[in-house]
Amino acid sequence: MQYDVMHFEALGAESDHLKELTEKAQKEGRLPKDLQYLITPDDLQTYMKKHPEIQLPDIITTKTHSILPPEYLQGIKKSIITRSAGYDHFEALSNVINLTSLRNYCVNAVAQTAMKFLYATAGMLNEYTKNTCTFERNKATSFMELDKNKVATVFGVGKIGKRTYELLEANGLTVQGVDLRYNELDEQYDHTVKFVSKEEAIKNSDIIINTMNLTKNKESKLYNVGYFSEDYLSQASKKLIIINVTRGEIAPEAGLLNLYKKGKILGIGLDVFTNETLFSACLNGYEEFKTQDNIAAKTILDKAINHSANFYVQPHQGFNSDVAAIEKAKDAIEHLCEWYKNDKKKFDEQLPYYEI
Repeated sequence: MQYDVMHFEALGAESDHLKELTEKAQKEGRLPKDLQYLITPDDLQTYMKKHPEIQLPDIITTKTHSILPPEYLQGIKKSIITRSAGYDHFEALSNVINLTSLRNYCVNAVAQTAMKFLYATAGMLNEYTKNTCTFERNKATSFMELDKNKVATVFGVGKIGKRTYELLEANGLTVQGVDLRYNELDEQYDHTVKFVSKEEAIKNSDIIINTMNLTKNKESKLYNVGYFSEDYLSQASKKLIIINVTRGEIAPEAGLLNLYKKGKILGIGLDVFTNETLFSACLNGYEEFKTQDNIAAKTILDKAINHSANFYVQPHQGFNSDVAAIEKAKDAIEHLCEWYKNDKKKFDEQLPYYEI
């Protein structure tokens, strides 16, 4: 079988929605009626190992765990839809492939995940949960009230960051944003976001929420691996709450844990971890914990689970709402329709998204 498009890593409800929306687009005449497509839960390399005879089509969709075979990049320019808000796993190839990602599907879900972590950390949820076992009310640590006297900074004020900004404002906090694209975004948001520098933010913030896309390309002005370094965070004037809902590599865990031990960080909320593939393998006994960040991440996870520190974690589930599942499939199929509309040559919106 030769497919026109193959969807890898399609799990659960997302798989069903991809099928439903493909059929809908075919009925609307936006996709060929004889379109041959495959939807599989396997990542690309696993599927190819099972079916070595399969020739990959000129367009595929994946999530973050698929690895492109080098030979696939030869010949005609290929097109890839990464069904994730992030694109760092294929970013280095953006000059040789047409690459687009899903920039809308999980905006509200991830922003609400950030707020879930904020309420947990500010409210000292682990301590109060443990106190409930003995109904201890006299020795509890005072929790942080969310009001205008508390400053929350959103780093990366794109679609997810803007929605997070709005939710923070709705909770009565003083909110500000940090983004290298502030001139462009200030106009786009009609001057409704207060932008400050990275240096100003670390001096006046009570709460830091990372909603930046990870950019691994060292030649890019948006490069942000290790952005929240121990050195940078140690410059804070107040005890910080740190929340990360996009990529672990932006805020290395070893630095976070050290600063928590020193009393510089009040609480940590993580939906993501550094090198998640390795971290998952370590947790499941396939690899050993060797790197500083993986070891620190394991400590943070253990203390979150046993309620012994003001830590809250989950395995990158900020995209996993009921609404996000269908929006993810909807955006992916929309990109596919655009590709056909453009004579299979490009997407309407593709990398590079920004010019700085």
